[in-house]
Amino acid sequence: MEQPERPGEPEGMAPPGTAPEPGPAEPETVTEPAAVEPETAAEPGTVEPETAAAPVRARRRGRTALLIAGAVVLGLVAGTCTGYLVQADREPTKLPPLSQPTLKQSKGEAPEPLSASQDRRVRTDGDLRKLLLKKPRGTKDVDWSTAQDGWMDLATYAETFERPKPAFARLVSHEFRRAAVVAWRQGYTAVEIHLVQFRQEETMAAAERASNGHYWADEDGNRSWPLPGTEDGVAYTAKKPEIKPGYMPAYRARAYAWRGDIAMTIFVTDTKPITKKTILGLAERQLERL
Repeated sequence: MEQPERPGEPEGMAPPGTAPEPGPAEPETVTEPAAVEPETAAEPGTVEPETAAAPVRARRRGRTALLIAGAVVLGLVAGTCTGYLVQADREPTKLPPLSQPTLKQSKGEAPEPLSASQDRRVRTDGDLRKLLLKKPRGTKDVDWSTAQDGWMDLATYAETFERPKPAFARLVSHEFRRAAVVAWRQGYTAVEIHLVQFRQEETMAAAERASNGHYWADEDGNRSWPLPGTEDGVAYTAKKPEIKPGYMPAYRARAYAWRGDIAMTIFVTDTKPITKKTILGLAERQLERL
């Protein structure tokens, strides 16, 4: 590291290594410090007049908002009062009459009410059992039918299904009204006819009942034929008999259709195959009575 340059020796100083000659020592001059006036501490909160600034007032918060809110309320009150006074000075508006206008009555005789043959509702609101096919002569009553005097209530009709509980709930939702039943047996041939009536205030339950029968009959792979004079009426016959130990073979045939609020179902059972003529003949004659 470079050394700093050595400053020159001042004049009057002995060279290095030579002791100075003794002489009278000059007295040291002591300079007294100048008297300093003590600073006067300013009292807290005071400012000297040369540097003091003008005092600033703190602004109150919310005052402007209150003024605006008050102005809005006064404006609403004033507007309401003005509208009321304007409406009070107006004449009341006349309302249209509630009564219907008087129409001239048509001349001539009123049309006669429809007969029972023309008004289907007249027929179906009566005794539904009268619309069932009559038992053929020489036939016998069956012992398996649960109908009482030709009627089935809701609970009894639900028991004719394989699963009575869901069938009961479905019939309730479809607004079941009543069911008329007729059944007979001739030799080994057994016939049972159901006419089920629904209120049909919300759904076309009669059509749905017939459609449900078509679904299950089609699933069994039966022969089928449409019923003349119906929109979707169908008759079915089984290709194979049902065989159970201890019982004779059972051939089955069915027919489903609907008219208005009535669903028609026909069941035929025999120990021999049931012909197309047999099931179609029963269905057509029953539909004619509806």
